[in-house]
Amino acid sequence: MSFHPIRFPLDIALGARGGPERATDIVTLASGREERNSRWARSRRKYNAGYGVKSRTDMQAVLAFFEERRGRFHAFLWRDGLDYCSGGMVPGAADQAIGTGDGVKTSFQLVKRYGADFDPYLRPITKPVPGSVLLAVDGVETGDFEVDEITGVVTLETAPEAGVQVTAGFLFDVPVRFDTDRLDIELTSFDAAEAPSIPLIEVLE
Repeated sequence: MSFHPIRFPLDIALGARGGPERATDIVTLASGREERNSRWARSRRKYNAGYGVKSRTDMQAVLAFFEERRGRFHAFLWRDGLDYCSGGMVPGAADQAIGTGDGVKTSFQLVKRYGADFDPYLRPITKPVPGSVLLAVDGVETGDFEVDEITGVVTLETAPEAGVQVTAGFLFDVPVRFDTDRLDIELTSFDAAEAPSIPLIEVLE
């Protein structure tokens, strides 16, 4: 996959719309009962950056970004203004349980948990913000680890003992690409521009 580790202009992204999407097949039987099947194990996020364009300057920034990404060809980073942190607005080392030690394993995938104990969804986090990851082993924060900023895998220098919980806190971006090879731009005045639709779609890894 062709990926550029650069974030879409943040001030424009914060005015966008979008969120997670799932694919569910529903068949209604003759009795009126339903059979439902979830075709995707993971949700996939879609956004429309067009709502964040407020000026000619914004549109010029998007145009340059679009051209450099070659339309749909190169993926890039996107900041979801609602969902970008492991906890509230500031990460803490105890925010998310990412694994349990077995005395051998040293690498753990960053994940974010959605929901309660009934049927929580564990979302793999593959694009943590550099320098934002905090880690704790058995409740004690440690700095003896490395983070792969492309995959979201953290590797400890020493394997946690069996049964010991590993937790993490982090900021993260979403890997996305443009979902169009064309920008339909309208100049509404000397210093204003509108792009009715700038669709983006998450790239699952």
